[in-house]
Amino acid sequence: MEQSKRGGGEGIVALELQALYEIAQLIGLAVDLDTTLAEILRILHVTLRMERGTLVLLDDSGSRLVIRASCGLTPAEVERGVYRVDEGVIGKVFRSGSPFVVPDVHSEPLFLNRTGARKDIDKMRISFIGVPVLLAKQPVGVLSVDRLFGPEISFEEDVRFLSVLATLIAQFLDLQRAIDRKEAVLREENLSLKAELHNRYSYRNIIGQSKAMQDVFRAIEKVAPSRATALILGESGTGKELVARAIHQASRRGGKPFVKINCAALPETLLESELLGHEKGAFTGATAAKKGRFELADGGTLFLDEIGELPLNLQAKLLRVLQEQQFERLGGVQTLTVDVRVIAATNRSLVDAVEEGNFRADLFYRLNVVPIVLPSLAERREDVPLLLDFFLRESNRRNDRQMRLSREVLDFFHRYEWPGNVRELQNLVERLVIMADAEVVRMVDLPSYMLAEPEAAPSLPRPTTPLSPAGDPAPLSFPQAGKSLQDLERQQVEDALRRHGWVQARAARELGLTQRQIGYRIKKFALKPPVY
Repeated sequence: MEQSKRGGGEGIVALELQALYEIAQLIGLAVDLDTTLAEILRILHVTLRMERGTLVLLDDSGSRLVIRASCGLTPAEVERGVYRVDEGVIGKVFRSGSPFVVPDVHSEPLFLNRTGARKDIDKMRISFIGVPVLLAKQPVGVLSVDRLFGPEISFEEDVRFLSVLATLIAQFLDLQRAIDRKEAVLREENLSLKAELHNRYSYRNIIGQSKAMQDVFRAIEKVAPSRATALILGESGTGKELVARAIHQASRRGGKPFVKINCAALPETLLESELLGHEKGAFTGATAAKKGRFELADGGTLFLDEIGELPLNLQAKLLRVLQEQQFERLGGVQTLTVDVRVIAATNRSLVDAVEEGNFRADLFYRLNVVPIVLPSLAERREDVPLLLDFFLRESNRRNDRQMRLSREVLDFFHRYEWPGNVRELQNLVERLVIMADAEVVRMVDLPSYMLAEPEAAPSLPRPTTPLSPAGDPAPLSFPQAGKSLQDLERQQVEDALRRHGWVQARAARELGLTQRQIGYRIKKFALKPPVY
């Protein structure tokens, strides 16, 4: 085979290997399909002097071949490069699935020169080589190039090389299509998850038909479309985070991040870093820069739970972010700007905190633009049957059980003076589903503290107990003749502690309390174990 004009056989093989190596490296690092395909054709031109490299692919209609990538063609020429699958040389290569060589394009009637790219170079003899791009032995496109060499040059080597390259391109296309399919599935799952979150946290799906909850729904509906800061007030376990998420999902920010932070869960030394972020080396252990919750919530909503526990020095910084939407990371000097809507929540009286000097008045007024007060369970007793039904179904699903409440238990629950909040009701149902031996929950399965309490007489008004600084739920017992509510509660807690040898965890389980709640009661009543 005569190869003198191309530098000899060994030289051409070396150039082909170099081109294949560069193309393989390019495909391995590819990010964008079209950019990579165009770069492959550019390598053919630079390394092997192949002109007007073109990759045509079958379009979505399955009836036309269009130029997907090219080298040496103008945008107008690319636009004209559209072929039917039965048209010209391109159509012949595609239909046959075999390479085709045109030694001289000017004497080949099948060569259409549809792009018009060769009209100004008709003085030269131009050879055209086309090879099919096959996926699973089915043609999906055609790779073609021009050669400017004389008739003494054999095209076998070029056809072999371009066929190898077409195989690489086919594998690359297959990989990209697999990635596209996976991304489409991920996008669909993302939309599905967003829809699920919307359904779960939309205020239309918060359980409640009572007038108190209808007032809450109306407040959510009014505040959600605005940019106003909302302050959610209510006892622990009344659903403050649920309402905050509902406001976020119903707002124009619904597709953006919802970021939350509990201001009482972190020590003061870490809280500022969590809120505002920090730079590398800002303090011991800060080995890398870290974004704070404000940056993570940019464009969305930041939920500040238990805002009443925020230290005074951080209150001033929070006020600045609320007013200017600007801040600096801990240890940083660059001023960052964010677009964040803040929703705060507390179980404390911020008015009392302001009067006591524990909360800045200017921050309180900035947060208290739209207050939403969540009712306690005692204030929405007509919702108890709905809540019981929902919690029972959810707990059965989580625990793979088919528990149901007996008629006597249902009647008891309907009459019972629920002293706690919604979360305690949920926890009670979860406990019954897990602990009950039979498929039906009966009176014997109820906690002893519920059965020990007498039913409140209808004529006796239920006293209102102010919210404690710790956000403690209402007491567990109700007034009996000759005893105050506080005396009964103290006696009940003390008796439970005695029965369990003053082990707080066991006493809390009996009473249906958390360890934090029983710890608060022990402190409130100054209860101490006996000294022997």
